[in-house]
Amino acid sequence: MTMTKEQRRTLRERYAKVDTANVADVLDELGLFDQGLAPEFRQLIGTGKLAGWAFTIRGQMVPGPQGGDAQKMRACQEISDDEVSVWSGDGRGICYFGELIAIGMKERGCVGALIDGGIRDLHWLNAMQFPIFATYRTPVQSIGRWRVTGWQEKVYLAGATGNLVAVSPGDFILADADGAIVIPSAHAEKVLVEAERLTEQEARIRQELANGLSLSAALEKYGHV
Repeated sequence: MTMTKEQRRTLRERYAKVDTANVADVLDELGLFDQGLAPEFRQLIGTGKLAGWAFTIRGQMVPGPQGGDAQKMRACQEISDDEVSVWSGDGRGICYFGELIAIGMKERGCVGALIDGGIRDLHWLNAMQFPIFATYRTPVQSIGRWRVTGWQEKVYLAGATGNLVAVSPGDFILADADGAIVIPSAHAEKVLVEAERLTEQEARIRQELANGLSLSAALEKYGHV
């Protein structure tokens, strides 16, 4: 289903109110068992959730001369509102981007980044309120070592269950203190509605437990909690 810009923003704002744990449970119910990302993906910048539509960028280690990466600049110029830049590649020990690229992406409406690689300029990035989940930090730049080779195409990231997780342009990315997960675009709305239901149910369970309901009684009343 093709969504309008307003519909995409509304769904993104609703996703920001649910937890990855509930989303993971819903995906399991749908038979989508391998959507969680590896624990190496952790929040290095910001404290809030990362929630947005995937804009994929792929790169690889390619030795070359010093100078700017024109492909990287082109890719970053195409990102738009409510999107998360998803970076993949074989970079080892080098950063994919830092403060200045993050500023440029944020100005175009990008709402955060998910990076299978490194970042730098953490001091300045922390002042931007721009959530970033990455696998490591490093002061070493990518210029002359790694370059962008494609964007807005399917990429693959390490998964929590050992399998690679495919991320296509337009899939939904959600990440919080528990980790990161990928919701295929075809299931994004259905998953959200059920995750919202689970969120409301959990709120009721917490209140009932606080009011004296035993855990065994809660399990009997609600089933899996």
